Amino acid sequence: MAGLEPLYALARAAISRPQDALVCGIHWELVRHGYRCLGTGDQPGPDERKSELLPAGWEANKEVYTLRYKSTDDAHELLLKAVVVEDSMILNVMDRSSQKVADVTLAVADYINPEHLDDFHKVYKNTEELRTRIASGIIAPLRGPAEKAEKEPESHRDVHWEENPLRLPPRQPMGTRAPSRPSPLSPFAVGGEDLDPFGGRSGGMIVDPLHSGFPRPGIDPSSGIPGRLPPGAVPPGARFDPFGPPGAGRAGPDPDHLPPPGYDDMFM
Repeated sequence: MAGLEPLYALARAAISRPQDALVCGIHWELVRHGYRCLGTGDQPGPDERKSELLPAGWEANKEVYTLRYKSTDDAHELLLKAVVVEDSMILNVMDRSSQKVADVTLAVADYINPEHLDDFHKVYKNTEELRTRIASGIIAPLRGPAEKAEKEPESHRDVHWEENPLRLPPRQPMGTRAPSRPSPLSPFAVGGEDLDPFGGRSGGMIVDPLHSGFPRPGIDPSSGIPGRLPPGAVPPGARFDPFGPPGAGRAGPDPDHLPPPGYDDMFM
């Protein structure tokens, strides 16, 4: 507990019992956490100023030690009352700025060796535990919770369109390719398109030869269509609806390859 030794040396003349030594240690923990002592009593006195030292007369009342503190940034003002109850000390601390209250009960014998009040190096014990009790029981409850990180604006968040099957997907910017369909060769894709009201999936029960999953040469209207459209007739990136029979010039089976229903019924 660096810094406590010179403080204890200055306060040694006023320390006559273990409770005094414990209050001295508690005082230094508050100093370590950014508080400075203003004085004794519930009300401010004349010419008060922040100090790391214990004020005169801090040990005068052997039943209740009353000290006032203020943070170095003036954001918090604490009123500490250490009440002696037999072999224990009850710390009651109120932040006058927020009206928050914290309580901690300490067993004096757990932290002070009464037979070594004259020897600083032996008078304190379990100092790390005392630090933890003060930090978790007084400092943390009286200080407001840390500010949460600023939330990312709603417009910058990634929207997962696949989470809602009824939500229309965003338009693809010009010049970008639409996402490829899942492979219909997957055994788990069979029947999937029949369950999709928007037809955005593959795997229906009817085979579509144009979406069979095998690569097919695409059509670039700007390069022209032999026998129909000269090169350069359609500007690159412009919308173009091809004219003529939809199956002409395409390799592969005719999309209208399925026979009509009941074609082999002799009574139709």
